[in-house]
Amino acid sequence: MWLQEVILEGNEVQLIPLRESHREGLLKAASDGELWNLWFTSVPSEANIDTYIQTALNDQKAGRALPFTILDKATNTIIGSTRYCNVPLDQKRVEIGYTWYAKSFQRTAKNTEAKLLLLSHAFETLQCIAVEFRTHVENSASRNAIARLGAKQDGILRQHQQLANGSFRDTVVFSILNNEWQQVKEHLTNRLTK
Repeated sequence: MWLQEVILEGNEVQLIPLRESHREGLLKAASDGELWNLWFTSVPSEANIDTYIQTALNDQKAGRALPFTILDKATNTIIGSTRYCNVPLDQKRVEIGYTWYAKSFQRTAKNTEAKLLLLSHAFETLQCIAVEFRTHVENSASRNAIARLGAKQDGILRQHQQLANGSFRDTVVFSILNNEWQQVKEHLTNRLTK
């Protein structure tokens, strides 16, 4: 088990290990914009929050994920969630996914800083060879945000997943390789200082 719980802290945000006790804070954050109504992503609602948390914790126990709750340091309130996920047990690579923020915190420096913290930990502490990002082909905001990080699009997995409504999701895959990390880090650090 090479993924160990950790607290990642920046100037704006703190990423802490996800806990069941975060239930109400996560629901409150998701209600800012009623994010569960977005058809192309998975954000918890009152109907599925317990399953959402338990699945993340079960995946962590199996070594396939490391879920975080994102705190706004200025107010010490929960503003979203993210995780390392789809982690192969025999390879030093992770995916950063299941990321969402309360609507009032989307497209802010908090997201950039959280990604910088996650990427720094992945490449510099965990010694990952690659970090992957995946999103629905129709989620243009997410695709643009991933590209702004400096990730390169690897391709599109057609009919990658069947959704609850029976439709199929085409998944866009992006990645950052370890030999690209220093340039990406400089880019993200410069974005945060502006």
